This record gives sequence, C-alpha cells and structure tokens, in this order.
Amino acid sequence: MYPRRLLFLLPPETAHRVATTALDALAPLFRRPTPQHPVEVFGLRFPNPVGLAAGFDKNARHLPGLAGLGFGFLEVGSVTARPWAGNPRPRLFRLPADGALINRMGLNNDGAEAVA
Repeated sequence: MYPRRLLFLLPPETAHRVATTALDALAPLFRRPTPQHPVEVFGLRFPNPVGLAAGFDKNARHLPGLAGLGFGFLEVGSVTARPWAGNPRPRLFRLPADGALINRMGLNNDGAEAVA
C-alpha cells in the first residue's frame, strides 16, 4: 500500500504528525542539494521559486528535513506572541472528492519565544 493511502486512514492531524515524524527520520537518507534556479522577489534572492508556505511547520520543528526536500524558501508559523491551543478538535476536514482540506486549526502554536 502507498504511504498516502495509509495516511488517509488516519485523522488528518494524526496523519500530519506521522508524516513529519517520518520526514525527520528519513530526511538524512534522501537529502539532495537545493535546485538552483535563482529568482529575486522584492529585492530578496531565493535559490529557486518553489517554497513552502506557513502552516505546515507551525513551530519550526522540522526545518532540517524540509530543507533537504529542495525548497527555495521555508516559512514557519503562523506564530502568535504567546502559546495558543487553537480551536477544539476536530479542526481539519478532508474533502476527498474535491482534493481539498478545510483548515479550522485556529493558529495553534507554541508561541514566539518557543519558536524563536
């Protein structure tokens, strides 16, 4: 069975936690140089135009593994000044027919001091 099918058997937040744990464990085995297709945006230079937006790694815990995937930039967060639990569960909902996910996480994070 493919990893995606296995992950879809789990609740969305559990699947995310399993995937990031696997990323942390396996990243050193698959690390590749970041592809170089430089772009400049608003005076900032990036090694390539493919980045990861905020929301995947809310507390900056998985940066080494994510960096090994070849992204040109990584954005962590969203981060609030103080720790915030977010909304009660369930707060992620899959819409398989649409290939979509409804996110009602509510900015759960460990707070700025912990993330910095």
